[in-house]
Amino acid sequence: MARSDRLFRLLHAMRVLPPPLTAKRLAEETGVSLRSLYRDIDSLRAAGARIEGERGYGYRLTEDVALPPQTFDRLETEALAIGMAAVGAMGDPDLARASASVLAKVAATLTDEREQQLLHAVSKVYRPEARPAATPDTALIREACWREERLTLRYTDEHGADTQRTILPLAIVYTEQRSVVLAWCLRREAFRMFRLDRIRDARTGTGSFRPRRASLLRSYLEQLRHEEASPATSRSPHGR
Repeated sequence: MARSDRLFRLLHAMRVLPPPLTAKRLAEETGVSLRSLYRDIDSLRAAGARIEGERGYGYRLTEDVALPPQTFDRLETEALAIGMAAVGAMGDPDLARASASVLAKVAATLTDEREQQLLHAVSKVYRPEARPAATPDTALIREACWREERLTLRYTDEHGADTQRTILPLAIVYTEQRSVVLAWCLRREAFRMFRLDRIRDARTGTGSFRPRRASLLRSYLEQLRHEEASPATSRSPHGR
């Protein structure tokens, strides 16, 4: 691993790991020896990072040289805390880890007062019922959306029947009750919402639909606006 990559990983570990940050724990997290870790901490300090602590007592990153300072007011700070907590409660472990990482990076750029307000926000997110956990295929579906790759799904429809669908995945949508993938269904030749908890298997390798994703998303948003303007029009079906 390149030294610059190693130092970046060490900075990231110090942002996201809860205290106490012992040298042993940091060395395990970054995959280096204790001797190398001590050298890396000295290098970060020499580059301008404020790292409190010493060998045998643990460390704390108090000023992150890799991130520019941010100026959020108290309400903006609280909005960040609520937003990241909501993302963490969506039942998607990848997004939950990403939201924790975002919060740690933001906290590292704030003044001490704002950092405390961020970590101890007055408003909290509470969900009395846990959302369904993400399926093993969630990461594959998210990647297919970004790469604009067709997906073949083995899917259980609303009547309990197993079906096979080839779709153009556009986005993962998180509703209040469940998570779905918005897609253009080649079988129905229409936009459809497929519930993630009903997807039994998802496979790529059936071709690319680049660069249609942006135009398809615009068409879907236009369809929603038309439906909102015409209440008698039926809504786009979900999970069929």
